[in-house]
Amino acid sequence: MQGKVRQLGIEIGVLPVGQKNCITDVEGVQVGHVTLDEPLDQNGAYACTGVTAILPHGGNVFQHKVTAASYVLNGFGKTTGLVQVNELGVLESPIMLTNTFGVPAVTQGTLSYMLDRNEDIGLTTGTINLVVGECNDSYLNSIRACPVTPAHAIEAIRQASAQTAQEGAVGAGKGMMCFGYKGGIGSSSRIVKVESNEVNYTVGCLVLSNFGQGREFLAEHYKVSTTQNQSTLSPTDGSIIIVLATDAPLSSRQLTRVIKRCGIGLGRTGSHFSHGSGDIVIGFTTAHCIPHTADQLVETRTQLREDHPIMNQLFTAAAEATEEAILNSLSQAQTTTGRNGHTVQAYSFQQA
Repeated sequence: MQGKVRQLGIEIGVLPVGQKNCITDVEGVQVGHVTLDEPLDQNGAYACTGVTAILPHGGNVFQHKVTAASYVLNGFGKTTGLVQVNELGVLESPIMLTNTFGVPAVTQGTLSYMLDRNEDIGLTTGTINLVVGECNDSYLNSIRACPVTPAHAIEAIRQASAQTAQEGAVGAGKGMMCFGYKGGIGSSSRIVKVESNEVNYTVGCLVLSNFGQGREFLAEHYKVSTTQNQSTLSPTDGSIIIVLATDAPLSSRQLTRVIKRCGIGLGRTGSHFSHGSGDIVIGFTTAHCIPHTADQLVETRTQLREDHPIMNQLFTAAAEATEEAILNSLSQAQTTTGRNGHTVQAYSFQQA
């Protein structure tokens, strides 16, 4: 049986989940995928990969930026744009995910998309900072063939919607592995309630899971059968990109504190952030819409008090949503065959 782990009777954490249990529970957030699944020649070459786009809102992200931050758990990764995100504390483009060798093409496609919609970039204003993350899908995907093109990045952005995001072996997750089984895209959300003033905040997480060996998976934590054969497959140390979205009013520094807790959720599943693993978190809040141009010298933003109990709830939400998103990437992925007939089995979450 496939589905989110909650549909299988496995509940993670103590906080309530959002209506869709997806990153798109954060109002305005959109997700789009393009999936490549086809032979490239008669000699075993195969495109088993794709592109995933996460948009913080449905408007022009360059003209209306959002507060953002990133945090590196282990830096064996090939990302673009995170240096400027951390320096300025804003996101001004979609967050794009793909395979390792697809980063240049996805960056080019995203750039073309944004240039078409912002005639001022590079002329009457500065350049644009594009954010692209990756994991290595070379066991299933003929990564040297570089099947991802700029057009695929553009299409992933165009396909983005606020509906429940597809999960499993889709988009950038098509060729990914997790704990030696089929991984890929997973998502989850949490609702944080402030009863004193009847305010609710949403935290949503989307992961691209591609890490771990079968013996590392803490399966006993998730009420799963112990009769399933342990996989001997694993990516080379592997990687994970974690994208965390919220509507809580946080500064970039506060957001960094929150997204650090995503590492707790990753660790709970069994990861120890391997030497060759790119374990990277990118976070943003939709609470602040920051115009690209403004005449005012001073701008005012609202943010939560640091010592309010709400911060601990946000920390908990980040950890729980990440853990569940990883499990959802496993529970919804299908057995997949790719390069040279390589096959990765889906993990079967069964009641013990």
